[in-house]
Amino acid sequence: MTKVAVILSGCGVNDGAEIHESVLMLLALDRLGAEVVCAAPNVDQADVVDHSTGKRTTEKRNVLREAARIARGAITDVAKLKAADVDAVVLPGGFGAAKNLCDFAKGEADWRVHGDVARFLKEMHAAKKPIGAACIAPAVLARLFGSEGVTLTIGSDAGTAARLETTGARHQKCAVDDVVVDQDRRIVTTPAYMLANRISQVAAGIDKFCAAVLRLAR
Repeated sequence: MTKVAVILSGCGVNDGAEIHESVLMLLALDRLGAEVVCAAPNVDQADVVDHSTGKRTTEKRNVLREAARIARGAITDVAKLKAADVDAVVLPGGFGAAKNLCDFAKGEADWRVHGDVARFLKEMHAAKKPIGAACIAPAVLARLFGSEGVTLTIGSDAGTAARLETTGARHQKCAVDDVVVDQDRRIVTTPAYMLANRISQVAAGIDKFCAAVLRLAR
């Protein structure tokens, strides 16, 4: 059975992992016969947002503990993951991917990736094991692998695409229900809620996304 790591960034679109994208990935992977290992960095969130108002609060929340809500408690510290443990890895989007997995959301030119996340993804890449990222999560991959000229997508937002391309990455426009596959670098991306306005659109893209990741893994 193919084993896939799902790297979560908390719980909730505005400060963590996008819940629809995360659950749809878990569902699609299960339907395709994969075994899933959910993981997250054991750090405080960059911020906490009241999702009913969209405003930041003064609360402190831990990324790992919040991600455990999506994983139904079965969560692993990404610091403990090794490339030898899994066959592929996928990253749902949500602002947590741009705040907690990396700091792309700060808007700085030279954003950084969380150390344990970077180490694990670099190990996976060196082992030629497939990596997938949805929505804004390709920002993590652009920072790590842009110097190799990786091809990826966040949909069609010109400003975000231009920022990703400053790393050397190549952005490819993509429909909400489709995927971009960089066959040579074994990287799969899909726009998800960077373009979608309906959950069914996200599901269509993520189904193709997960199937493409597993094809590369097998």
